[in-house]
Amino acid sequence: MELMYERCCGIDVHKKMLMVCVFIGINKKEIREFGTMTDDIMEIVKWLKETKCEIAAMESTGVYWKPIYNIFEQEGINTIIVNAQHIKAVPGRKTDVKDAEWIADLVRHGLVKASYIPDREQRELRELVRYRNEIVGERARELNRIQAVLEGANIKLGNVVSDISGATGMAILHAMIDGKTNPEYLAALAKGKLAEKTVQLQRALKGSINTHQIQMLKLQLQHIDFLSDSIVQMDEEVKKKQILSKNI
Repeated sequence: MELMYERCCGIDVHKKMLMVCVFIGINKKEIREFGTMTDDIMEIVKWLKETKCEIAAMESTGVYWKPIYNIFEQEGINTIIVNAQHIKAVPGRKTDVKDAEWIADLVRHGLVKASYIPDREQRELRELVRYRNEIVGERARELNRIQAVLEGANIKLGNVVSDISGATGMAILHAMIDGKTNPEYLAALAKGKLAEKTVQLQRALKGSINTHQIQMLKLQLQHIDFLSDSIVQMDEEVKKKQILSKNI
């Protein structure tokens, strides 16, 4: 079979170990084992440059391929990421062939397709957006926990206020953790259209809340405030990255 690359590399990526196979020409190959620290990856870079490697390939294993790809990209090593399922789907593998050798052999014959990897700015933007979404999800889960504490005290704030994280809900909750539990007082904190629902709020806020539940609410609201501030910061970072990406 015709060779697409005479000098190529396959890397079997693990959490604490990297198995690297380099093919040079038709018959010569060498397999070495490396750690995953930055110095170890730089040793691989040095080896690939010494052997004039044309292309390096590895599977998209968890997140472990990312630091290797980033360093290779910085060092000018032509690198592709291949889907593990595509690798398994190619027939003809011998049982004694190591993963790194199999990847390298497929690459040098052009039998694997490179996965699309965005440029570094886009990758960083995606990571920011993904993390922001995780924070938003955690904030929603914490609000659900607050609802559970209120229900345990038979306070039906959520029955009247559709979003307890809004201005009215937060004003009432912060007053409660300050020791204000009188339903009339709390209902008077309603803002906007909810000010027209004073009677419903008074009925909903008449419960039996104890010091244990107030302490839980206090901690949960502190967490909500922290998460809300984090979301604002993430929004600013996302905007910066978007502007930078457009200007590149």
